[in-house]
Amino acid sequence: MSAAMEDQRFFINGSTFAANDERLQDALARVYDTPERPRCLCVPGGIEMYVAKHRLFVVKRMPETGTSHHASCPSYESELYQSGLGELMGESIIEHSAESVELRVDFPLVRVPGRTVPCGEQHEPSEVSVPRRRMSLRAVMHFLFERAGMNRWVPAMEGKRNQGVLHRYLMEAAEDVVTKGVRLSERLYVPEPFSEATKSHTAERRRNKLAVLHAPDDESQFKMALVLGEFKCSEATSFGRKVWVKHMPDAPLFINTKAWERIERVYGSLFDARDADTSHKPRVVMCALIYAKREHTYQIDKASFLLTTDQWIPVDGIHEIDLIDALVAHHRRFMKPLRYDAKSAAQFPNALLLDAGDTPVALHVVSAFMEAKERGLKEKLLKASGTREWAWTTDTPMPALPAAIKPAAMRR
Repeated sequence: MSAAMEDQRFFINGSTFAANDERLQDALARVYDTPERPRCLCVPGGIEMYVAKHRLFVVKRMPETGTSHHASCPSYESELYQSGLGELMGESIIEHSAESVELRVDFPLVRVPGRTVPCGEQHEPSEVSVPRRRMSLRAVMHFLFERAGMNRWVPAMEGKRNQGVLHRYLMEAAEDVVTKGVRLSERLYVPEPFSEATKSHTAERRRNKLAVLHAPDDESQFKMALVLGEFKCSEATSFGRKVWVKHMPDAPLFINTKAWERIERVYGSLFDARDADTSHKPRVVMCALIYAKREHTYQIDKASFLLTTDQWIPVDGIHEIDLIDALVAHHRRFMKPLRYDAKSAAQFPNALLLDAGDTPVALHVVSAFMEAKERGLKEKLLKASGTREWAWTTDTPMPALPAAIKPAAMRR
């Protein structure tokens, strides 16, 4: 995100450019589609990058180079074992090239009404296949948030994260991603900021975006799309529930009552968290797989929910919010490792501090309300960790955070 890149510097064709240099776009245009590559100067000698084009030219990290960048660099990527991403890379997330990523997911993008598994004659199988890992809807949501940089924070982002930013960066995150042979950006809708003055134009763009749901490949299938936005509320109707997404006040989603009751049982703690006694109220983000049961009527087939801070930083539970709020208040640079489809988030740091030296410092939260199994995993991780680990048990005062150290590359 541009606010995160204010200190990044690039070496291009013999010249050095800051990320906010007005001349950078012209320099990138000259090397776009050529063998010449920019180098990020966060470490001595620099690290090779590549140039992509969205609305503007963008400098992006080359695959498998994230850990080579300085911890404070916007292009830094944590070690794979420090988040749920590590379990999926190479199996569910395939980086074919710098500009092509394939996601293998466990949900369809078409819906066949009344489809049943055909019954056939029982026979001895001719082979045994090893099942491949597939990403859940939650993992796809985490992937998009991470790719969009929403799990990363620098002080310059203060006051700059809003619905417009969320819409822009999540949609850009989906542009080079393919799943089920379909470009994900073609099946993803993130609401634009709602305004009374522009609501008719916004609604028209939404209908155009979701028109894909009304164009079946054949009449026996419903195409499906993803709606990703902040959950507002639900209300009972004579035929089920209406589910409202913020910035979509004129287009509810529909779901049957029993399915919504299951959602409330599974995600009840997230919905309750919005009313918790915290200094800043968290948000609940919903990713819904939808289809058009009738024209312009959007039915939820599957849904997943994510808790975030008021600044859209994903968290695994209310116990992490005080730490994230403290990091923001102290103007620190950090990233939040995401769980994806890992069985437990306790095996990962709760945050990685990026401004305390050349390597990140892992920050851990041990909640007084953790289940015994989760606490055991966290304590085992801390026991095996090195001396740079920081831990806070929430029934005691929060210890001082490691001191910030500005890297030499940023001081020049």
